[in-house]
Amino acid sequence: MNNLIIGIAGGSGSGKTTLALRLKERFGEDEVRLISHDSYYKRHDELPFEERCKLNYDHPDAFDNDLLIEHLRELKAGSAIDCPVYDYADHNRSSEVQHIEPAPVLIVEGILPLAEPELCKLFDYKIYVDTDADERILRRIRRDMAERGRCFEGIIDQYLTSVKPMHNRYVEPTKALADILTNGEPSDAIFDLISMKIDGMLSHAAEN
Repeated sequence: MNNLIIGIAGGSGSGKTTLALRLKERFGEDEVRLISHDSYYKRHDELPFEERCKLNYDHPDAFDNDLLIEHLRELKAGSAIDCPVYDYADHNRSSEVQHIEPAPVLIVEGILPLAEPELCKLFDYKIYVDTDADERILRRIRRDMAERGRCFEGIIDQYLTSVKPMHNRYVEPTKALADILTNGEPSDAIFDLISMKIDGMLSHAAEN
């Protein structure tokens, strides 16, 4: 299947998902499939909840990139996949899966999709959302308390012990691999530029 795989990376709370959803709205439901890198956190049924809470979810080793690579290749070959569903409140994969059909545009968004070389090679286009750290932590606090059942103290502790140091060590350096840098709320000009790039690559893929 001639399709386009886009990687959108950036720090926690940078606006990656917002950009991905905006692109999906721009190109339409039938044209775009969104895949969260977070869905591919490794399963840890062997650990009790208290131990899962202590794991470093901001390190590249936290992700089952082999499974994601396999799934992207299947989608590119024209086959549907059953994507894992991650339960943030339980710190583990749930028993559910998300059935995803192939589409002309596949968008993978997350903090570290560009950090794994074999995964990064699959991306036809790479975007890094570069947002100020103060804005990112404020967004993270609001999101994790409202959507993920986290307490304020736990969010701050996780940010200081793993999110911030892992961002500096692993996430931030990947922006050097990006084809384009944008902030959490890209201007219309930047969004139009990204859309034009995607339009061009889709037209090229359709011709081959």
